[in-house]
Amino acid sequence: MRTPQGRKAVISREELIQAALTLLGPNRSVSTLSLREVAREAGIAPNSFYRHFRDIDELAIALIELSGSALRQIFSEARQRASNERSVVRTSVEVFMEQLSAEERYLHILMREGRVGSEAFKMAVERQLQFFEDELQTDLVGLEKIHGNLLQHPALVARAITRLVFAMGALAMDMPPAQHGELLEQTVVMLRMLLAGARVLTPEIDQTPVR
Repeated sequence: MRTPQGRKAVISREELIQAALTLLGPNRSVSTLSLREVAREAGIAPNSFYRHFRDIDELAIALIELSGSALRQIFSEARQRASNERSVVRTSVEVFMEQLSAEERYLHILMREGRVGSEAFKMAVERQLQFFEDELQTDLVGLEKIHGNLLQHPALVARAITRLVFAMGALAMDMPPAQHGELLEQTVVMLRMLLAGARVLTPEIDQTPVR
């Protein structure tokens, strides 16, 4: 329902988040959004914004959290579909690269705000990366058991894989799409090297997580 001025009388938190997502292009940071701009895109009066968010920074952190949650679901489903090491690694990297051109721009939000966002935004991204690592660790241990392998230091392996893939993704953002295939192949090889090494490492390394 809209008011006579063409503005919505009622809007949900989710609709505000979607309005903000619509405004974010491939090279635009969450930190550049303004409250009035988001309100205009959502079709509400600026004051209505405060029914759901304290300020634009709180909305930005909600966008980061939504991006992390959505991507974890996408990647987890991709890993569950894979049946062996080759397909797990390749499928995961292929899905990651596909997300670089996805309409929702979830991956762009995490990678961009992790580099150029405010300290609060960077901390929000870091929390999402830690969630990625925890879920990946659980999946890796389960998959390795299925194939009769023992993965040493799974927490460190999950951290290394997550950070490597996101670093390669950041490179891909600045490269022509035609070069993504080569970068994908390089990333797949590096991930296989990580997994192979983790199977033969001795277990004496201090596994205290580095956060």
